[in-house]
Amino acid sequence: MSVALAIQLSTADYLHGERQAPEKHEYIQGQIYAMAGASREHNQLVFNLAGLLHAQLRAKPCSAFVADMRVRTRPNEAYFYPDLTVVCGELQFEDEHSDTLLNPSVIIEVLSPSTEGYDRGAKFAHYRRLASLQEYILVAQDRLSIEHYLRTAEGQWLLSEASEWQQELVIHSINCVLTVQDVYEKVLIN
Repeated sequence: MSVALAIQLSTADYLHGERQAPEKHEYIQGQIYAMAGASREHNQLVFNLAGLLHAQLRAKPCSAFVADMRVRTRPNEAYFYPDLTVVCGELQFEDEHSDTLLNPSVIIEVLSPSTEGYDRGAKFAHYRRLASLQEYILVAQDRLSIEHYLRTAEGQWLLSEASEWQQELVIHSINCVLTVQDVYEKVLIN
């Protein structure tokens, strides 16, 4: 998470400015945060994940988005740009611009050293407020580690982890399978 810009904005002002800005910003309760650039590993992981999901979602009534699709958690609360977002069924947008998604089923974040704590904590707390969200997946870029949070019928979140080359991760809500080896293809891990 980057440092907040010293501006307090309404969501309407944020969206107006964001739609014209050359760079992306996330919004949390009136504060905006500039998005930092991503490493080679981060970009490779997002590319791998997008390719793996695209191949499995082709015949399903699902849409997937990479990096530039904004997600709103609650009115006047927060707007984020997840690394990958999947929706099955009808897409729900905040307005006619169709650039702010309201009903993600799955969100995937690739962890950066500077954002890992935030993505696990405060950002996940915001995402959990989305009634549509069924699964949250965190992919480390500096080690073999894919953490999978699954919402149960009782509203609890169950954690499982895949951290060995041959392990598989099932994304239940979209009926897709990822193997650690495929996710980390061409990513250098020390």
